[in-house]
Amino acid sequence: MKNLLVRFLRNESGATAIEYGLIAGLIAVAIITAVRTVGTDVDAAFDAIAAAL
Repeated sequence: MKNLLVRFLRNESGATAIEYGLIAGLIAVAIITAVRTVGTDVDAAFDAIAAAL
């Protein structure tokens, strides 16, 4: 029973999965922010072109 508990406490695969999940979440937030910023800039450019026409 003691060996089972020691193996369970030394197992880090769950912690690794959580770390990868957090990294993926942060990357997703960065991508969403970048896409929104670029989208707003492109929208403003198309509005300026439409006004000029």
